[in-house]
Amino acid sequence: MKLTSKGRYAVTAMLDLAFHDEAGPVTLSHISQRQDISLSYLEQLFTRLRRHKLVISTRGPGGGYSLSRPADDIAVAEIIAAVDEALDTTRCSGANNCHEGRPCLTHELWDDLSHQIYQFLNEITLGKLVEEKGIRDVAARQDGRMHDTDGPEIPAPSLKARLGQL
Repeated sequence: MKLTSKGRYAVTAMLDLAFHDEAGPVTLSHISQRQDISLSYLEQLFTRLRRHKLVISTRGPGGGYSLSRPADDIAVAEIIAAVDEALDTTRCSGANNCHEGRPCLTHELWDDLSHQIYQFLNEITLGKLVEEKGIRDVAARQDGRMHDTDGPEIPAPSLKARLGQL
């Protein structure tokens, strides 16, 4: 399985939005600057995210995007699915026809892995990510870069390590 840039960028942009939308709608140009994602690509992603009701848009001066519901209610798997990213590790994309029109010898293994990945990402919400100290430190550094200051990055336990402790 390979998660393409579409899924990674969508999650990154939504996490940026989760960090910044308390002050009001966030413009795609600000997300673009902080995350180094092209504005035209963000426009395409946010069209899909809006269609799936993950974000709401506000027009006019002071306009931009906001999360459609609390960050704790938006799972990473939902974001990836909204931009048409498949979380499938099978060779046949889940069609059960990987070997001469039938499932291959390892189909069940890869299908089970796909379900495990989906379950893992479905348990991680934007709210959980926003609470992560390491992620907050990176967001603060990126905000500082937009204001021409750059603070130190402090390493913190990864989300994977913390989930493993549960």
